[in-house]
Amino acid sequence: MSEHAKVLVVEDDLEICHLIELVLAAAHLDVRAVGDGETALVVAQAWVPDVMLLDLDIPATDGFEVCRQLRTFSNAYVVMLTARTEDSDKVIGFSTGADDYLTKPFSPPELVARVHAMLRRPRDLVKTSPVRVEQALGLLEIDVDAHEVRVAGDRVLLTKIEFDLLATLTENVRQVLTRDQLRERVWGGSRRADDHTVDVHMSNLRRKISATGHGGMITTVRGVGYRFIPKSQVVHPLNDQQRTPGQRTPASKSRPRV
Repeated sequence: MSEHAKVLVVEDDLEICHLIELVLAAAHLDVRAVGDGETALVVAQAWVPDVMLLDLDIPATDGFEVCRQLRTFSNAYVVMLTARTEDSDKVIGFSTGADDYLTKPFSPPELVARVHAMLRRPRDLVKTSPVRVEQALGLLEIDVDAHEVRVAGDRVLLTKIEFDLLATLTENVRQVLTRDQLRERVWGGSRRADDHTVDVHMSNLRRKISATGHGGMITTVRGVGYRFIPKSQVVHPLNDQQRTPGQRTPASKSRPRV
């Protein structure tokens, strides 16, 4: 439920900040505002907001770094606010953990709609008890209550969007899900999530899983979408001590992509 949800506004322009506070308060949201990145991180830890509206060009610590640090302890939805229009900035924002991107100038109704859209996103994508999926690359463990993902015992820090994407894929093992299906299930069918947005978040998810040393779970079906495939076995190349006399060294292969 979005009513009375907590929204932290991080904006150094006092006029814009005051306007945002008024608009969100009128929408029955609990609002707090700060003007710099360092204070934002302190307040986020203490107050635990549901949504953060984060201006990129703020003093002390910029928006990208705030988002990056926020993701080490919080799963709050992050909507980046900026006058920048370059796609590269959007890609960087998504890669640091942002969930949405709103370009200035924006209308108050659009801002409220974006916040409500964040809060309406489906969360119960898997059963409330932990779901464990046996696979060749380790044990994938998803705990919805704790919002935690572990691969072979190692915790993987995911954003809300990345978590929902993974949960959706693992609910449909071996089934190819199109980008439209993923948009419907994770973004609630929002038109703001285009194919590029889905691909960027999926790329971040796969990169984080690969960082555990256990990639290969999520595959791309070119021109269609993505699927999760648990594998039955892992073949490790023999090292020099294991190789029998006369056995040739296997040709090197690139690491499987996830």
